[in-house]
Amino acid sequence: MKKKIETKDVISFIGKIIPKTFLGGPALASVAVFVLCLGVILWNLNSGWGSGGRGDDLEVGKVADRDIVAEYSVTYEDVDATRLRREAQERQVPAVFLFSQSVCDEALNKWRQFALLVSSSPSLDDFKRGVGELLPDIDFGGALDGLYQNPQRLEVLRQAKVVLEGLLNKGIYAIPRDGIDEFNLDKVELVRQTAGRIEREQVPYSAIITGDKVKEVLQKKLDSGAYPPDFVKIGVDLLEPFVSENAFYSAEETVQQILETRAKTEPVLKYIERGKRIIKKGFIITDDEMEELKALNTSIPGNDGRNIAAQIIYLLLIFCLLYFYCSRGLMGRSLNNSEIYLVCALSGIYIAGTILLKNFSFGSDFVVISLLVPTALIIMLPSILISFRLALFLALALPLESLISGAYDMPSYLFALVSGVVASFTLKGAQKRMDLIKAGLIVAAANCVAMTAVLLSRRLPAGTYPPLLFWSAFNGLGSGMLVLGFLPPLEHALNAATAFRLQELADLNAPILRRLFTSAPGTYSHSIMVANLAEAACQDIGANALLARVGAYYHDLGKMENPDYFVENQTDHNKHDDIAPRLSATVIRSHVKLGLEKARVLGLPREVMDIIVEHHGNSVITWFYNKAKKQEGQVNTEDFSYPGTPPRSRESAVVMLADTTEAAVRTLDKPTVARLEKFIQELFNAKVEFGQLSRAELTFRDLETIKNAFVRVLVGYYHSRIEYPKEEK
Repeated sequence: MKKKIETKDVISFIGKIIPKTFLGGPALASVAVFVLCLGVILWNLNSGWGSGGRGDDLEVGKVADRDIVAEYSVTYEDVDATRLRREAQERQVPAVFLFSQSVCDEALNKWRQFALLVSSSPSLDDFKRGVGELLPDIDFGGALDGLYQNPQRLEVLRQAKVVLEGLLNKGIYAIPRDGIDEFNLDKVELVRQTAGRIEREQVPYSAIITGDKVKEVLQKKLDSGAYPPDFVKIGVDLLEPFVSENAFYSAEETVQQILETRAKTEPVLKYIERGKRIIKKGFIITDDEMEELKALNTSIPGNDGRNIAAQIIYLLLIFCLLYFYCSRGLMGRSLNNSEIYLVCALSGIYIAGTILLKNFSFGSDFVVISLLVPTALIIMLPSILISFRLALFLALALPLESLISGAYDMPSYLFALVSGVVASFTLKGAQKRMDLIKAGLIVAAANCVAMTAVLLSRRLPAGTYPPLLFWSAFNGLGSGMLVLGFLPPLEHALNAATAFRLQELADLNAPILRRLFTSAPGTYSHSIMVANLAEAACQDIGANALLARVGAYYHDLGKMENPDYFVENQTDHNKHDDIAPRLSATVIRSHVKLGLEKARVLGLPREVMDIIVEHHGNSVITWFYNKAKKQEGQVNTEDFSYPGTPPRSRESAVVMLADTTEAAVRTLDKPTVARLEKFIQELFNAKVEFGQLSRAELTFRDLETIKNAFVRVLVGYYHSRIEYPKEEK
């Protein structure tokens, strides 16, 4: 009995074969954008040509009531011209004759028997009787008497054999009854097959020998002066009976040659440039114009199922490449839902927008479609908000898809490609919002260079240069200015840690940092020092120094709730002396959770919140752990461990090391360079030993560089001062 398949079983199976990331909101957004782009592409493929549609209602001889302009460059076949060319090529095919070696051998065999009679017959009568039996009903005239009575008859026989073999090998053509007038009248083709090899020979028509020309050819051959008079006198009558047709017309071979020629004949192609006005309003429609219009309608890409399938595959490949490029292996991290939504929205807007824009008429044949598309804007946003590498990929992929879908021609594609690639590079390392204007200027310059190349390649008149170059520059500069407007709301919507937002968060006059200064001055001073250490170390190892500084500023926000329970804020009394070590550990641990809650209220970027959660990792609060062990004997380490996770980024790991180092170095008395190096190394070794750096991408070389940076900063901070002498009263 078969088991009934239920819906939940199908869902469970799909869940096993499809990653969970495909089943959530981002997956639905990706599918929706894919369907949108595909729908726009298919609509575009099946849309009419030009502003007047396909022109199905137009007729030859009537006055056109509208213009029809070719929206695509089309190459089509001129059927009538191709037919005439094919017929002309077929008439050049020669008739094919097959050489029969068996007929030739049979004739030569009879000649050998004839020659044997000449040498073996005792008398002329016996010779004639033997020839009559061998070749009945053949009248040799007086040739037999002349041959037999010739004392040099053996030499005559030898010469006659040479002439006969030459004539037979040349071929005696049997012309068909209907003739070969429909084929090439200048030559024929003779096909020989010898020893499994086929030889083809082109023979001029004037040089072929037919049955009725044998006597004439023999006489001309003998009259050449190369043969003795006795042989010349009897040669024609002697040899003519042995000559027979051995080259026969082959209809099959000839037809095969015609078919091959027909297949090789190139069709006559005509080209219609994009933007050509096929039908002109107010003019009478001609046959040639209607032929071009029919060719255009027939060549609409949407009419070809193969082209539709190709467009689906191209679009699917672009989206698959985008998905794999955004995976953690290539991007270094996985995109969050908001970032995926942004990428999907930008991709859909760009692809669908360029296709729709192509269908508008701008009143000029020289418009480059991508000139009207803010490609730089579409690329700058992900470059700032997500990743430079992702922006570069989009700069390559999106114009390519517009080219494949037919929205762009090659000049438009090249212009968009230059604009996008330059835009992705100009914002690398940008720190201030004014850098966006500078990036817009750079893109504008690159656009002008690209447009100049397009204009030169299309050989456009000089009058088109100024307006197109102006709009090229405006495209770049306008994109940079639009980024200024779109960036702030997108930064908050995506909660992105852009350089511009981090610069704003690094302002020490921010209300939350001023509150930290007033409520927990020791923590504030500690955070400033940690920021200096982390920034210096990140600069040396090539990490994001600005992110590390901001993360250090905000990493101890949770201490504002109970500042007196942290040693840096205490003056003369330690409140932990009055409570149990477990309660002390709970208070100390809580600052991580409280700091995360405050960060969420403030809307801090995810990267900064990660630093808050990870700056202690899941390490043990050793002071109170050891104190509890002395009092209780047996304790659980989890009760005295921080609730966070070990750092997963380089910046978070550097802040952890800086936080530990700054707090611990305060206990050193008169720290020197040697003491600092040894002490910091011990702190680093402890972090490595307890697995607090196992997830961060830090090498031993990075740790050495970080240590040296910490020592450099701390030595400058704890430098020795001279002791001023007391002034005498």
